[in-house]
Amino acid sequence: MGNEQHSPPLIPKFLNTHVQPYHVLHFFFFVIGLSIGTIASLYIKNLYFSLQANLLLSTSPSLHSSQPPTLPPKCPPGTLSSLSLPILPPPTNRTQNESTVAVNDQEKPSLMHGMDDEELFWRASMVPRIPVFPYSLTPRVAFMFLTKGHLPLAPLWEKFFKGHQGFYNIYVHPHPDFVDSTPEDSVFYRRRIPSKAVEWGRSTMIDAERRLLANALLDFSNERFVLLSESCIPLFNFTTVYNYLINSNVSFLGSFDDPRKAGRGRYNRLMWPIVNITEWRKGSQWFEVHRDLAVEIIADRKYYPVFQNYCTPSCYMDEHYLPTLVNMIAPELNSNRSVTWVDWSRPGPHPGKFGWNDMTDEFLNRIRYGTNCTYNGLPTSICFLFARKFLPSALEPLLRITPLLLGIDP
Repeated sequence: MGNEQHSPPLIPKFLNTHVQPYHVLHFFFFVIGLSIGTIASLYIKNLYFSLQANLLLSTSPSLHSSQPPTLPPKCPPGTLSSLSLPILPPPTNRTQNESTVAVNDQEKPSLMHGMDDEELFWRASMVPRIPVFPYSLTPRVAFMFLTKGHLPLAPLWEKFFKGHQGFYNIYVHPHPDFVDSTPEDSVFYRRRIPSKAVEWGRSTMIDAERRLLANALLDFSNERFVLLSESCIPLFNFTTVYNYLINSNVSFLGSFDDPRKAGRGRYNRLMWPIVNITEWRKGSQWFEVHRDLAVEIIADRKYYPVFQNYCTPSCYMDEHYLPTLVNMIAPELNSNRSVTWVDWSRPGPHPGKFGWNDMTDEFLNRIRYGTNCTYNGLPTSICFLFARKFLPSALEPLLRITPLLLGIDP
C-alpha cells in the first residue's frame, strides 16, 4: 500500500493535454458575441413596438386628448378630390321671397375645374350601386346651354327659372375665349364649365355635348338633361316643363331611318362591322335624356371613334352619332322624338330663324299645340317644350307676351 503510486487527476490532465491558449480565447470571444447579440435583439424588438405604438397614437385620436385628429390636406380651389366624387347636398326649400334674394358665392360655387375630358368622363361614368340615397333628394333638371358667347335671350330665361331654385341646375359651354360678364344676381352666374372650341359639323360639337353631360352628371341630383342653344326659348312655364320631363318614362332624342341621300347616303362603309347601315339613324341635335342614358353616352368608347374617323362633312356627326348610338344600345329608353321645335320647312342646311315680326300669340300657340304625339303611351298635343332659332330682336316682344308663354306677369 505504501509503495503504491497515485495517478494524477484525469480532467487536469485532459486540459493540459488538449486545451491550448487560443481555444480559451475563442471561447471568450464566443461568449462576448452571444451576449451582445442577445442584448441587441431585445433592444430592436422593444424599439419596434415603441415605434408601432407611437404611429398608432399619431394617426388615431386619443380618448383623453383635447387635440382634434389630423385631417388630410384639402384640395386646392378649382379642383376636385381624387378620392371621391362630389356629392352636392339636397336642395333646400325656399319661399318666393327667399328665391329673389341674390345668392352669394358660397351658395353658388363655380363649375370650373382642372380635369381634362378623359378624367371628367371617367368620373362622370361612375354609378352608385345602392339605388337608395342616404339623404332626401329632390330630382333636378340640368339645363345645358351650348353657346358661342353670351345669351341674348337670358332675360326670358331668368323669368322662366325665377322662384324654382332647388329644382334645376344650369351649365353653359361657351367658346373658351369668351369673356364672361354675367351679373352676380343672374341664374347664369358662375354656371360656365371648362370648354373648348367647337366647329360646326365636326366631332368637336359632340365633344362639347358630352362635356356638358359629364359635368352635369357629377351632381347626383340631376335626373334629366336637356341640351339648348343661345337661340332657344321655353314654350311653357317651369312647372309644366319640369313635370313633363321628370315624370316621363323615356328620353326625347330624335332618331329615324332616312333612306334619302341626306340620311343613309351619308353612311360610310368603312364603319362596318361596328356600325351597319341598317342601324344608321338621323335626328335632331337638340336632345333631352334620362340620367341612365346620359351615362351610356359619355361612357361610350366603342362607337365614338368610328364616327370620329368616318363621319366627316358631308356626314355631320351631330345629326347621326347620338341617334345611331341610342338606337343600337338602348332603343327602349327613347321616344325617337325631340322636345325642341325647329323649322326645317325652308330649303338650306340651316333651320329657319325668327325675329321681332314673327312674335305673335298665334305663331307661338301653333308651335305649342299644333302637333300630336304620345306621352307615356297617351295621346297629347304638348309635344314641344322649347323652340329655336329665335333672334335677339325677338326678346322684347317675347317679354311682352310672357303671361301667355310662361303664365306669369311680364
